[in-house]
Amino acid sequence: MKNAVLIIYTGGTIGMVQDENGTLHPFALDRIYDVLPLLKKASYQIDSYQLDPIIDSSNMNPSVWQNIASVIEKEYDNYDGFLVLHGTDTMAYTASALSFAFENLSKPIVLTGSQLPLGMLRSDGRENIICALEIASARKMLIPEVCIFFENKLYRGNRSTKVSAQNFNAFTSFNYPSLAVAGIDIYYKNDLIAPLPNAPMKVYKHFDENIAVLHLFPGITQRVVNSVLSIEGLKAVIITTYGSGNAPTEDWFLEELENVVKKGVIVYDVTQCKSGSVNIGRYATSSDMGRIGVVSGYDITIEAAVTKLMFLLGNYSDRNEITDLLTQSLRGEITL
Repeated sequence: MKNAVLIIYTGGTIGMVQDENGTLHPFALDRIYDVLPLLKKASYQIDSYQLDPIIDSSNMNPSVWQNIASVIEKEYDNYDGFLVLHGTDTMAYTASALSFAFENLSKPIVLTGSQLPLGMLRSDGRENIICALEIASARKMLIPEVCIFFENKLYRGNRSTKVSAQNFNAFTSFNYPSLAVAGIDIYYKNDLIAPLPNAPMKVYKHFDENIAVLHLFPGITQRVVNSVLSIEGLKAVIITTYGSGNAPTEDWFLEELENVVKKGVIVYDVTQCKSGSVNIGRYATSSDMGRIGVVSGYDITIEAAVTKLMFLLGNYSDRNEITDLLTQSLRGEITL
């Protein structure tokens, strides 16, 4: 039986082509063979699904994640893998969200995009699509993960982050190595890829948006901190801290955090550093965070932290269970 891949087109830079006047506009995905005629020689079947409406990734939100997850769930048994074409700005958020949406995933879900539109001569989108399709269709080297492929590297989706608005190598994974590298051949790093599950796939499509992110900076005032922590309906807040999880030790700051924790709001400590991990208690400036009940994010990315919180709050009701799951690696998103 011929391999088959479903392309899900959400929008973004990659889907732009030039008309006769040189104006860029989205192309209809059913014309992908016109844009990439080389795909006619592919040894696998390619089908497509286009979200309606397609959006710039800056407008990405949990309802679109639900839509993508629903399409994959519906078509799961009909395809060997899935390719999601996505704008780069929020691609790491969507990859992280989808990783939490699918438990016991046994097929590859690969996201890719481009820095230059397909309609431009130097577009990086052609190679990204072709390589991502090869990975999504490969039965011999099955990757049961949600991944991002960009500029000849395959990364675990919930470990990825966008690092450049200008360069073709726009993504990287600071705390986990790439899963594969594409050269003349595609070299897969078998020991880093998640094992195939031995349980049925389960899909979670609820994401609770009642969270906030408090980014610490020198000189942050109590008024700023309080304005975030006093948001009506707030269920959890991510504090992006310094270094290995450090924060101010001023009495007012710790009191603000302690008060909100006592109200049942989850406080999640995520480092501002791109590489490394939160280690609450390593320095005196973080020891009080542990005392008042702040939860360590370890080496999680901000994209994975946001989506993991939304996922847990949307599917679990017990606060203690949620805080416990935050400290576990559910889809390979943290190193313990």
